[in-house]
Amino acid sequence: MMKIIDGGVTAAEGFQAAGLAPGIKKGNTKDMALVYSEKPCVAAGTFTTNVVKAAPVKWDQHIVYDAPTAQAIVCNSGVANACTGEEGYGYCKETAKIAAESLQIPEDSVLVASTGVIGKQLPMDLLGAGIKNLVPLLSHTREAGKLAAQSIMTTDTVSKEVAVTMEIGGKTVTLGGMCKGSGMIHPNMCTMLGFLTTDVAISKELLQKALSTVVKDTYNMVSVDGDTSTNDTVLLLANGAAGNDELTEENEDYQTFLDALLYVNTCLAKKIAGDGEGATALFEVKVVGAESKEQAVTLSKSIITSNLTKAAIFGHDANWGRILCAMGYSGAQFDPEKVDLYFESKAGKLQIIKDGVATDYSEEEATKILSEKEVTAIADVKMGEATATAWGCDLTYDYVKINADYRS
Repeated sequence: MMKIIDGGVTAAEGFQAAGLAPGIKKGNTKDMALVYSEKPCVAAGTFTTNVVKAAPVKWDQHIVYDAPTAQAIVCNSGVANACTGEEGYGYCKETAKIAAESLQIPEDSVLVASTGVIGKQLPMDLLGAGIKNLVPLLSHTREAGKLAAQSIMTTDTVSKEVAVTMEIGGKTVTLGGMCKGSGMIHPNMCTMLGFLTTDVAISKELLQKALSTVVKDTYNMVSVDGDTSTNDTVLLLANGAAGNDELTEENEDYQTFLDALLYVNTCLAKKIAGDGEGATALFEVKVVGAESKEQAVTLSKSIITSNLTKAAIFGHDANWGRILCAMGYSGAQFDPEKVDLYFESKAGKLQIIKDGVATDYSEEEATKILSEKEVTAIADVKMGEATATAWGCDLTYDYVKINADYRS
C-alpha cells in the first residue's frame, strides 16, 4: 500500500542534494542545485517536443539513451542555455566534467539542466565555482532536499516536492521528486523541469517505459500559457538501494511502482498548474463520457488552454459559452446538444448545462463555487466511457506584468 511522506529528492535511500546561490541570478537568490546518488543509477528521461531544444536537453538525451548509468544532476536557474549553439553544448560538457571531477564519478554519468532566460550563455566561472561549493554541502537530510527544490525556481512562488513509500518484493521502496515550472508551460512533454529519485531496483528499459507512460497523463496534461518550452526535461534515477529483486517484467510489483509514479507526477503537475505565473486558482478540467481517450484529451486540453475561459475563471464568472466554444474548435467531433457541464469546488457542485442548453442555475451559487482556490469543470459528452483530466490556471493581470519585463 502506498504511503505519502514528507520528502523530496532525498527521501529515497542513497540520494543526497544541495542548493546555494552562486550569483547567476541577481541578488542573493538560490539558483543552483545538485542531486547525487551514492550508487550508480539506471536513468530514464522525457524531453521537450519543441524543435528548438536547449543544449542541456541534447546532453541529457545523450546520457539517458547512450550511457550505462547516471549518478548526478546539476541544475541552474537564471540562464536557460537555449539557442546558444556549439558554445552552449560545450558548456554542458564542461559542467559535467567539473561535477565528475568533484564527485569522482564518470563524466557521462552527470546530467545537466538549465532554466531561465533564452539566448544567454552560461557564466561558467560562477557555475564551476558553484559546483565545487555544492559538493561539500551534499546531504541526505530533508532540509537539503528543500534547499535543492528552492534553488531550481524561476518565477515559481513556491517550491514543489512530493514523496511516497510502497512495498515491492517485501522491501520498502521510496520515490520522491521535485519540479519547477510557472510560465512557458504547455508541455508536450513546460519551462518545466522535474527530477525524480527512487531506490527501487528496476531495469533501465522498464524504468523508461514507466516514465513515458505516466508523463502522458500528468505533465502533458498541464498548460499555463500555451508556450512549449525549449528546456522541458523530466529525469528519473533509480539506484536499487531498496534491495528488492530487480523488476524486469510488467508484473504486480511493477504496477505498484507505476501507480506510485503516476501519483507523484500527478501531484507535481498540479503544483505547476496551480503556481502558474500570476495565478490565483488551479483550474482542472475533466472530460467524461468520451468515445476514446484521444477525444477526451483533445477536448480537455482545448478548454484548459482557452484564454477566454481562463480569464472567466479569474473573474469567477460562469461563462460556460466559452467552454463549449473551446470544445467546438478543438478538432474533436461530438454533439454539442448532448453536452452536460458542471462546475465544482470545495464550495459545492452545480450543473450549468444540460443537453447543450443552460440550466436555471444560480449565478450567485456559481460565483461562490468559482471563487475557490481550486476549481473543476466537468464536461460529459455522452459518447462512451473514456475520460481525461487536464490542469491549468486562471489568466490574470499579473501574468502580463511578469512576462512584460521578464529579463529585467
